[in-house]
Amino acid sequence: MCMNQLLDKCKICPRNCLVNRNKGQLGVCRAGNKIKIAKAYLHMWEEPPITGKKGSGTIFFSNCNLRCLYCQNYYISEEGNGVEIDIQRFSDVCLDLQEKGATNINLVTPTHYIPLIIEGLKLAKSRGLCIPIVYNSSGYETVDTIKMLDGIIDVYLPDFKYYSNELAIKYSLCKDYFKYATESIKEMVRQKPKCIFDKDGNIISGVIVRHLIIPKKEDDSKKILKYLYDEYKNKIYISIMNQYTPVRDCKYSELNETVSDLVYNDVIDYAWNIGIRHAFIQDGKTQSDSFIPKWDFK
Repeated sequence: MCMNQLLDKCKICPRNCLVNRNKGQLGVCRAGNKIKIAKAYLHMWEEPPITGKKGSGTIFFSNCNLRCLYCQNYYISEEGNGVEIDIQRFSDVCLDLQEKGATNINLVTPTHYIPLIIEGLKLAKSRGLCIPIVYNSSGYETVDTIKMLDGIIDVYLPDFKYYSNELAIKYSLCKDYFKYATESIKEMVRQKPKCIFDKDGNIISGVIVRHLIIPKKEDDSKKILKYLYDEYKNKIYISIMNQYTPVRDCKYSELNETVSDLVYNDVIDYAWNIGIRHAFIQDGKTQSDSFIPKWDFK
């Protein structure tokens, strides 16, 4: 089957919209049948083994299948701003980033374009793309879709946003986040059971799970950390993030706040006390819109 045919009755993600994107029908993600990107550049603010010395070759995809109320990239994820490109142009973008010295190709929020991305990556690899491919997603995936990526993706970088489905419904209108996130992460670890780094300390294979602490919801964060440690011990790395930044007024008051140093340090102490050793933590001022890319469509 041609990858594009998977868009005829789309069930790429757990939303299972079953719309025909090849005939202009739109599902929850609002994506069509062409790749749409908002920016591609050398990004310096990822975890150190992903950023490397010259930056991660980061491609930000427009639209999103999760559409969280608090998304700092809502201009592209919810409003869908960006530029449509074909498979050939996508492969060109990947090769251009490699030529500029990118540590890897970092696919940000790619889920809804996976059939098209697979074709584009295969083309790029046939033309000389040889740096690692990073799959940087919301964690809201189906196992079948992740299995499609086996042998194509080198590093999985999923979010694990919610332990509580009540929070997932409240903030992302998603009643089954925990089920799909845990199942898909398990498949990612099956494919990449060990984190491997090159001589410069850059990750070339493995799984790093990100968790962004939401204001006033640190108890949920601790449940996520406990689950990940109980399930995987230190086979994976966990990135514990305090950079939650309100970018627009939300109807829930806690989403208009930030995470205090006191709360963040408490979560970090909890992670250490339960045994987590393979982790990334943030210091300095991270709660700023300076970490949000300028959406110039370049």
